[in-house]
Amino acid sequence: MNQYKALSLILLMMAYKVSAESIVYITDEVDIPIRTNKTTKSEIIRLMPTGSELSILQSTEDGWTQIKMGDSFGWILTAFVSSSPPARDQLKKLTRTYNANKLLISKLTSEKEVLENQFLSTKEENAALLIQSSKSQAEKEHIEQIYQDALKLEHENEKLIQESLQLKAELQLAENNTQIQQDSSSRNWFIVGAIVLFFGMVIGFILPGLFNRKRY
Repeated sequence: MNQYKALSLILLMMAYKVSAESIVYITDEVDIPIRTNKTTKSEIIRLMPTGSELSILQSTEDGWTQIKMGDSFGWILTAFVSSSPPARDQLKKLTRTYNANKLLISKLTSEKEVLENQFLSTKEENAALLIQSSKSQAEKEHIEQIYQDALKLEHENEKLIQESLQLKAELQLAENNTQIQQDSSSRNWFIVGAIVLFFGMVIGFILPGLFNRKRY
């Protein structure tokens, strides 16, 4: 007898271990009683609402299923359990998922609009920068041209200064030569005048004497 009880206990534990991984859900819309034995006249342990998750220990051919609730064990009519959650609970879950996804889509849409506005703003800024860059490049080329022209003018200015200094030197030399020629011409005219004066004086002394000799 004891061996029979021990064997029954082992089989019960094995059945518990094998079926403990199976999960079922209460599917009726009203609270379902969990009883101490597989009979409707047995004591009710507790009432379980629809959608409650239970662990199966075993199912019998007479329509009862032994379940585990935490540390408690009980029996429930197999007709009230299902391997999938009730459609109402699934609908609630899907509704929550839908609402969450709808909020996420709304958030992503808002973020998309913000990103699109930022993209347009960045695109406009980029176009403005390109225009500014073109203007800067043109101004740079203009400044470089002015610098090249300034260098050219400076070179020409230096050349003109050299030419001016050369002309001044030549002018000074010409003035010196003119002054020398003027001085030389003055001396020549002075000598000529002196000679003429000398011959005039000579003639003035000689001619009167000659005329006086002829008279006598």
